[in-house]
Amino acid sequence: MPALNVLANLFSNIYNSEMRNKRECLVIPSSNLATKVLETIQNSNYIGEFEQIDDNRGGKYRVQLVGKINRCGVISPRFPVKNQDYGPWERQYLPAVGIGILIVSTPNGVMSHVEAQNQNIGGRLIGYVY
Repeated sequence: MPALNVLANLFSNIYNSEMRNKRECLVIPSSNLATKVLETIQNSNYIGEFEQIDDNRGGKYRVQLVGKINRCGVISPRFPVKNQDYGPWERQYLPAVGIGILIVSTPNGVMSHVEAQNQNIGGRLIGYVY
């Protein structure tokens, strides 16, 4: 059985469904990290509601799309970033300053890079959405 990259699958399903103007998408499988990433994207108003469905196989998500995502993806490898060093990563992955978010795994949980800067903490880059 091949190794699964749950986050890459999550981002590609959401992006492909957005490009086809779908109102919702189904993402398989689920994980605790994927749940936190979806909550972060939802808090930034890029997706609507989502629900985790337990199918006794690994779970899946039903995600409501609102048509705001132009691009999203996973950042691999998960680069470490310090609290004052988000600027170069924003320039690399986001189209302009203030447009989009970097998703960061920090000691305080998964959050956007804006929240991490406000809390003055670093972490590891997981993905981006704009």
